[in-house]
Amino acid sequence: MPDSLPEGDEKATAVRSMFDAIAPRYDMINRIMTFRLDVRWRRLAVGSLALRRDSVVLDLASGTGDLCRELEAVGLAAVGVDLSYGMLAAARTEAPLLQGDALRLPVRDGVADGVTCGFALRNLVELAPFFAELARVLRPGGRIALLEVATPPNPLVRWGHGVYFGKVVPLIGGLISDASAYRYLPRSVAYLPDPEAMRALMTEAGFTDVERRLLSGGVAQLLTASLAADRSGTMLVAESPATSTGDAPS
Repeated sequence: MPDSLPEGDEKATAVRSMFDAIAPRYDMINRIMTFRLDVRWRRLAVGSLALRRDSVVLDLASGTGDLCRELEAVGLAAVGVDLSYGMLAAARTEAPLLQGDALRLPVRDGVADGVTCGFALRNLVELAPFFAELARVLRPGGRIALLEVATPPNPLVRWGHGVYFGKVVPLIGGLISDASAYRYLPRSVAYLPDPEAMRALMTEAGFTDVERRLLSGGVAQLLTASLAADRSGTMLVAESPATSTGDAPS
């Protein structure tokens, strides 16, 4: 991963290469650097969907399948999608897995009851097309639950988190895995729009009941929303095929 923050196609290539490289020890480092809080955050995200048993949920940027396993544990039908083949190869889940771009998902319109995504919004090339793509693949009334890092509102917590996230996490990542990838992690927060801009992007894509919940003192955030039943006028992203490592829902 380059020291400067990449954009456009360069960003997509760099992110895929980075996750291919860190896949073997990705789960272990996540548990260490979050003190296992990431497990609790994922359970909160799954619970916030409030979907009936056997509902189909796409888990985007599924990585090694942590969210897929949480979804399956409560009786939901998970399908993982990730750009990184390395992550999919290291996955530990029984859910079907697809290799694909979150901006051009390899599934049909209206196929999903829900969508989850864990800590990947800042790795996407653009957010507006991403939310439009979510609107395309969800049925009307479908739910989304998106986890992402955040900036704590309390000044003292923000300072301590800045030191930990900016100094300690890259050190841990460098000792156990890939140093450049974990230097990128704290800098990638700069890609995220402010909360009101994020809410506006979601609303423009056709989502309602948009809520933002800060987790663990504000070091993480959970974004939830429902797809409006009336989506007239909403711009949708066209479907594009992608390489599959499993069976796509139809």
